[in-house]
Amino acid sequence: MLLLFCLLSLLLSASFSSPTELDLLLQVKASLDPKNRFLTSWRPSNDPCSSQSFDGVACNEDGYVANISLQGMGLSGKIPAAIGGFKRLTGLYLHFNALNGEIPKEIASLTELSDLYLNVNNLSGEIPHQIGSMSNLQVLQLCYNKLGGRIPTQFGSLNKLGVLALQCNKLTGAIPASLGDLMMLTRLDLSFNGLFGPVPVKLADAPMLQVLDISNNTLSGSLPSALKRLETEVRYQNNPGLCGVGFPDLKACIASDNANPNIPEPFKPNGLHRKDIPESTNLRPNNCSYDNCSNSSRNLQLGVIVGVIGILVVSTVIGLFTFVWYRRRKQKIAIASDSSDGRLSTDQAKDVYRKSASPLLSLEYSNGWDPLAKGRSGIGLYPEVLESFMFNLEEVERATQCFSEVNLLGKSSVSAVYKGILRDGSMVAIKCIAKTSCKSDETVFVKGLKILTSLKHENVVRLRGFCCSKGRGECFLIYDFVPNGNLLQYLDIKEGSGEVLDWSSRICVIHGIAKAIGYLHSNKGSKPALVHQNISAEKVYIDKRYNPVLSDSGLHKLLADDIVFSKVKASAAMGYLAPEYTTTGRFTDKSDLYAFGMIALQILNGKRKISHSTRQAAESCLVKDFIDPNLEGKFSKSEAAKLGRLALLCTHESPIHRPSMENVMQELSALIGSS
Repeated sequence: MLLLFCLLSLLLSASFSSPTELDLLLQVKASLDPKNRFLTSWRPSNDPCSSQSFDGVACNEDGYVANISLQGMGLSGKIPAAIGGFKRLTGLYLHFNALNGEIPKEIASLTELSDLYLNVNNLSGEIPHQIGSMSNLQVLQLCYNKLGGRIPTQFGSLNKLGVLALQCNKLTGAIPASLGDLMMLTRLDLSFNGLFGPVPVKLADAPMLQVLDISNNTLSGSLPSALKRLETEVRYQNNPGLCGVGFPDLKACIASDNANPNIPEPFKPNGLHRKDIPESTNLRPNNCSYDNCSNSSRNLQLGVIVGVIGILVVSTVIGLFTFVWYRRRKQKIAIASDSSDGRLSTDQAKDVYRKSASPLLSLEYSNGWDPLAKGRSGIGLYPEVLESFMFNLEEVERATQCFSEVNLLGKSSVSAVYKGILRDGSMVAIKCIAKTSCKSDETVFVKGLKILTSLKHENVVRLRGFCCSKGRGECFLIYDFVPNGNLLQYLDIKEGSGEVLDWSSRICVIHGIAKAIGYLHSNKGSKPALVHQNISAEKVYIDKRYNPVLSDSGLHKLLADDIVFSKVKASAAMGYLAPEYTTTGRFTDKSDLYAFGMIALQILNGKRKISHSTRQAAESCLVKDFIDPNLEGKFSKSEAAKLGRLALLCTHESPIHRPSMENVMQELSALIGSS
């Protein structure tokens, strides 16, 4: 009995000493930020769930940590095993840091996690195969690290996975055929690794796959012809051993390409399959001989006695522990409800919707999508604001002639834009966005719509209304139509091939863009301060009076995070991405200012691509060398010099040395006033 009592005491003390989520957060802080430089608000005296006392931490309605967002914080430590202790965590965002070491296998304990962003760090080692058991995972971003080894075949069990990004690592081995079992997979990027062997035919079985990038590996054999359905969204360049029919830049296959004995068959651990082992083989542990493991009656009796005692002890402990846990949980919920400040965070809303209404992230399994339906908690937040903007699907279909190809203005992997005419005769542009590209949380999505409806400025494209169709699974944004196209049409004009903007129009366009950005950055009126994040010449439209209007303002508030991040590549390729983004991973008002400076240089130079010589000419005030020759000398040299200097200041490498948008507008107003 004494032995039983001691054992019971030890088990109970272990139960009571299990770390709280506050303890776990402090362990995470000690590992991620060992010098305490960035997570200074994470203190033992603070409550993680009260009014952002822990930066980057959000809790659900039950008082559990549901979201940890520490992207771009400058963290340089390691991901600790303690991270697996947050059993209610749905989002973990640690990207754009300098974290090192291995990914702990304990991360697989986060069974409710839907978003895992560990990209753009210095992580090494192999990818834990245990991640394949995270059944709720929808986005897995591990790209731009130093991860090695093979891609776990267990990833084929991630039934809800929509995005798998593993590019720019040191992965080797074959592409697992099991990835073809992912029914919800839309984007798969394995580029810039050391993968070898054939491309599995089964990969084409993923029904939702839209983008596949396997470029820059050492893959060989025939590229499955079934992948041609992806058209331009399959990328396979720089795989010298790859061949195929119907794919541009690929050589035709010969017999030896499909029967190379040096190519290892995928997914054979140590070259041995279970099917290669005869079923009659008697497998026994190596440390136990058959004779020594024979049973005796005495051992059997002793085993039965020990087993009965063990069952009694375990049953007693479980009963006591369950009772204590239930009492502590009731107390914790009561405390959380008493101390609540009444706010509903993003992560709290996710938990609410799981109980009351399907969130967007689960709509693949539901009948439809109608986040704005009356009576839903989403629209109930702002009914008086949003109802006047709501269109029905019949109006949208009538305006676009049932989405006729004749009215299609443009299309991308994220959205399509149609020209339409409303019943009152006004012309509109209707942007169609698939539900899979939208924010997964309906409350956040509706809040984003409210922000879009609050934007009212002469240099910002006006939102007329919106429609969310559960039948089509799309959201439609109805904007005023801008007749003269976007700014790209007025760049790279060859003689006699297009309309050349005169000097005064160029100054007005630059000034108008500045006013639009200044308006977004301010928090005047009912709108919050906004950073556009995706400013480019393509987003600047010219109206019938040749005034600029900025489009897609606030759109990132509606789009899913992985869609927003995918736009970074395009911004970088066109030169609009501020250099500090690569180290911070964050958009600020100064990053918008950098993009504005690039557009100003484009307008002055008349070119889409700004060369180094153009910048040098602007720095040296060699006006004739950086001003568009299509102007034929019809411009003010003093104004050109001032605008060139201003544009260079806005595109300074250091954000600290860039002026504020308020100062930019003051200088432009003075320039226009003196002309």
